Amino acid sequence: MGSRCTIATIGEILVEFVSHRRNCGLTEIADYSGPYPSGAPAIFLDQAARMGAATEMIGGVGADGFGRSVIARLQADGVGTRGITVNEARTTGVAFVSYYDDGSRDFIFHLTGTASDHFAVPQGLLVPAETFLHVSAASLGNAAMRGMIMATVREVAAAGGRISLDPNSRPDLMRDAAVRAVLDEVMACCTCLMPSTSDLAFMFPDLSEAAAIEHLLGAKVEVIVIKRGAAGATVVGRGERHDFAGHSVEEVDPTGAGDCFGGTFVGLLAQGASLRTAGEQANAAGAMAVTRRGPMEGNSSPAEIAAFLKQRSGPLP
Repeated sequence: MGSRCTIATIGEILVEFVSHRRNCGLTEIADYSGPYPSGAPAIFLDQAARMGAATEMIGGVGADGFGRSVIARLQADGVGTRGITVNEARTTGVAFVSYYDDGSRDFIFHLTGTASDHFAVPQGLLVPAETFLHVSAASLGNAAMRGMIMATVREVAAAGGRISLDPNSRPDLMRDAAVRAVLDEVMACCTCLMPSTSDLAFMFPDLSEAAAIEHLLGAKVEVIVIKRGAAGATVVGRGERHDFAGHSVEEVDPTGAGDCFGGTFVGLLAQGASLRTAGEQANAAGAMAVTRRGPMEGNSSPAEIAAFLKQRSGPLP
């Protein structure tokens, strides 16, 4: 799993506006910051590129200021943008988010019918056998994106490429039979699965965590990463298990932290890093991500991650 390859994602690219007030529920007048570059696949890939991986983003933006801001950010961080369609007829997708004191949040998305789901996968952009395709399950909820993602998943899997999956098993997604069916298909052919503890509970309600891991490793999955939020993470695979404790940080904005974690992990794995190294750095990157407002603003460089870990636990061995 360590050979050099191109990490690719297909899915929503958008900008996000974040409320500075908590508990307003998007119903009251409040100050907002934005436009912040966002979209789960874009956040993931931006972080993978920051870790030094070769990347290609496939999605769509409008020919407007929002679209230009996202493309500029991705290019500045080294993301390949040849697969981004700039749509003259449709606007860039937009999201608004507001938080509550208990950590929950309200989202309003304007994605369907925007440039976010009106794009195509360019022919010849990816070499399937040399592609590490990352799938964010949130993108599978959109029928147009779902078709493009699954066609590429099947092409990459058939050619012997690699696939990673963030199940992101939200209740609304799990109630959609079409989404659940393709999610099961991706899980059956992915080599790296990165569920949260709540994802495991949604996917395998009758199994313990240990039993769910054993079941998944009995399929094609080679590496399982369990994201535990503030409690840290666990990496299992290749006959190894690594448990990483959480880092105590001041949370400002948790959106995108899981994508930052995944981008760090897959970005390093694709470049030949050990499971321990990839897990340790991803765990740190995920913690750092929540300390800044804006879903992509918390992404970090290898030097920043190294400094964070050194400050927390002394020099790395």
